[in-house]
Order: sequence, then C-alpha cells, then structure tokens
Amino acid sequence: AVLRLEKMITASGGKVFATNGKKADFHTTLKKCQEAGGSIATPRNPGENDAILYFVKFFNTYAYLGIKESLIPSKFQFLDGTQLSYTNWHLNEPSGKGEEECVEMYTDGTWNDKRCNQNRLIVCQF
Repeated sequence: AVLRLEKMITASGGKVFATNGKKADFHTTLKKCQEAGGSIATPRNPGENDAILYFVKFFNTYAYLGIKESLIPSKFQFLDGTQLSYTNWHLNEPSGKGEEECVEMYTDGTWNDKRCNQNRLIVCQF
C-alpha cells in the first residue's frame, strides 16, 4: 500500500487522522473508516481537535465526529458509550434536544449537534 500525504494525513497524540476529501452521511462515514482499518475521527483533547480542524479548514466544509447523543437528550458520549472528557461546543450548543444525534465540527473547530443524514467530510483516525 502506498501512503500518500498530500494534505490528507495529519497526526496528534499518537493518532493519525486521514481524509479522502469526500463527503458522506454519518453511517457511511463509520463504514468507510472501518473499511480503511480505522474509526471515525474522535477528538479527546485540543491537539486532536486541531488535527481534525486542519482538514475541515483545508476543504472548507464540516466533518462528523465520533460522538453521539446518549439516551438522555442533549447528553453526548463517545461511540463506545463512555462520557466525554473533552468538549468544544459552539455557543448555545448542543441544541437539538433529541432531534440531532450526531456531532459535526464547524470551520472554527467548535462542535454542533446535527442530524446524521447530512453529508459531511469523511475524517478517520488510526
């Protein structure tokens, strides 16, 4: 396999983040990242958030993060069910109250809860 860098790979805290520059809905993003041997990008600190933000800014588009709403509306968690130890919510977010189960990153690096059927930049972590 050839490793192509071309503004498609960045690293932080021992994780490598990568994108193919394509967009997909949340469930397709999960599938694509798993097929590539990784998982959807999930920032657990400011450095990792910045690594993902690099792609969001470069492609000037939002990206889904590996965070989902729990069974309690407006309470979010990692996909493995553990609680968030780091957050970077945009002002007055999350605001979906059960209607918006996924989380996207804005071009300023802050987060917003969003419906899962929108097409967003695919960013995976390895």
